[in-house]
Amino acid sequence: MRERNAVAIPGLVMVVVVVAMLGLATLLLITGLGVGDDPVSPGRFFAGTVIAVAAGLAASGFVVIQPNQSAVVTFLGSYLGTVHTSGFAWTWPLTLRRIVSLRVQNFDSQILKVNDAVGNPVEVAAVIVWRVVDTAKAVFDVENYEEFVKIQTETAVRHMASLYPYDSYEEGVPSLRANADAVTDSLHQELQDHLRTAGVEVLRTQLRRLAYAPEIAGDMLRRQQAEAVVAARSRIVEGAVGMVDMALEMLSRKNIVQLDEEKKAAMVSNLLVVLCGESRAQPIVNTGTLYQ
Repeated sequence: MRERNAVAIPGLVMVVVVVAMLGLATLLLITGLGVGDDPVSPGRFFAGTVIAVAAGLAASGFVVIQPNQSAVVTFLGSYLGTVHTSGFAWTWPLTLRRIVSLRVQNFDSQILKVNDAVGNPVEVAAVIVWRVVDTAKAVFDVENYEEFVKIQTETAVRHMASLYPYDSYEEGVPSLRANADAVTDSLHQELQDHLRTAGVEVLRTQLRRLAYAPEIAGDMLRRQQAEAVVAARSRIVEGAVGMVDMALEMLSRKNIVQLDEEKKAAMVSNLLVVLCGESRAQPIVNTGTLYQ
């Protein structure tokens, strides 16, 4: 089914035509009945009757369409076309007209519990912005296009969440949390492929909620905290080793003091304790020599 334009004439023009037809029909009926000195004329009476019936039928073709709406016109089960002209218009008489909104609409999906790619239960919800672009497909190719949008959105969200892990601990593996743009692009494309059948265009897709399910949220939070601590400690140790190496190199280059391997090891140990320790180090003044 493809959308096509139906006959649409400005309503005010047809009002004038219908009024003129009614006036002519009244005149023919009066003269046909032989009012006054005029003789009875069955031909005029019949013509007036036919024109009056035609005017009544034409009057059934008027329709009012709001801005950003359209009217799908059908006659005895046949699709005649779609009227896109907003305002007061006239189209085929004795037809059914279904008003379809062309306005931009939002759909907020429910919070769904889904297992991600590694089996962890996550809660996910999405918001999509959509509109009807083909009224014929929206009305005739699906039973209820609004319900179709709802079901297909929730199905696509479930499928998308099962393709990615919530968090990725391997290099180069995308995840729901770290690659939000890629995930929403994938969801947008899948939704558009599904909703094209209903004549619907997806304008925007956005994840509204993304979190671990409550039963594992605490454990996953501790895991994230542990990973953050490990990453921070690794950075601290890396910086501390660089500072120790710089200190030994400067002492040696400037001939400030000559240290044997044992004293270098002791100095490295002390500096690492001071630089990597969580609490502030307490200074101890050595009043003897390096060896006492």
